[in-house]
Amino acid sequence: MRRFLSVVFLLLLLGAGGTTLKAWFDYKNPGPLAQETDVVIPHGDYLSTIHTLQQAGVLHSGFWTERLSLAAVLLTRKDGQLHAAELHFPAFVSMQEALRILRHGRPVLHRLTIPEGLTAHQIQALLQSAPFLTDDVPLPPEGSIMPETYSYLRNTSRQKMLERMQAAMTKAVQALWEKRTPVPEIPDEQAFVTLASLVEKETALPAERPLVARVFINRLQQGMKLQTDPTVIYALTNGASPLGRPLTHSDLQITSPYNTYANAGLPPGPICSPGLSSLEAVAHPASGSMLYFVANGQGGHNFAASLAEHNKNVQIFRQKKQADHVLTPRQ
Repeated sequence: MRRFLSVVFLLLLLGAGGTTLKAWFDYKNPGPLAQETDVVIPHGDYLSTIHTLQQAGVLHSGFWTERLSLAAVLLTRKDGQLHAAELHFPAFVSMQEALRILRHGRPVLHRLTIPEGLTAHQIQALLQSAPFLTDDVPLPPEGSIMPETYSYLRNTSRQKMLERMQAAMTKAVQALWEKRTPVPEIPDEQAFVTLASLVEKETALPAERPLVARVFINRLQQGMKLQTDPTVIYALTNGASPLGRPLTHSDLQITSPYNTYANAGLPPGPICSPGLSSLEAVAHPASGSMLYFVANGQGGHNFAASLAEHNKNVQIFRQKKQADHVLTPRQ
């Protein structure tokens, strides 16, 4: 009641006279905003903020609403300062609620998802195309970014976003490295991330990743070449774009330190940014003597400890593929 009398008194001073009841209803009743919207409130004085809300349709246009809003801001200033930020206003928000949002509303957060298994070039492209970020971003080192969803405010710099993503990867790798099952063939964190990137590219099934990690570790321990196709694809494209075609026999002969058909051991660095599941798989691989795996035609793989068993799995896969081709009607 005291606030209401104050509003009445101020409106009388402004020459509003008998319009105090209208002022009260205009302050409390739903506003003109037809649908929820985000509004960028720039730094400035009270009037500039009011004009911004009028232009966005949150408040009615015109001198009356301008004066009423200014009076309301002044009379409620003990409730807090108005903030410059990108704020969310629901449909038909009242003037009273709009002032509360200006004082206590949380800034709008935008989101950017970095999927698992993207290369540095692909992540750079995502950052460059993400809305409401500023400046350009350099090409990050391969495997240095943690795949996850990141929230950010409008006008955040892309460089800061990149630093956050890299800090998240560093934190995750360090935590897993400290609690890992030690493997001599994975002597440092760089090798750890590199192997995880191979696991990431070889299977999309989280349950299979510890098995794939074990196959690669067993091969490293026996001095066998890893012979993983994704490393050859990376050698051909440098991660800049998808290969867009199946690998050929000549592709497997390419001279590159990333060609694990031609070179023993791990490639010199990661071939993508592995997700947490792949990192965990390398930190805690499955047990077993598996040395081979091949697609099973159902989205997963069959694993084998001997070449004879592997060849049998390959034959089963080929037979299934041929049967599926026969049963599939021609388009």
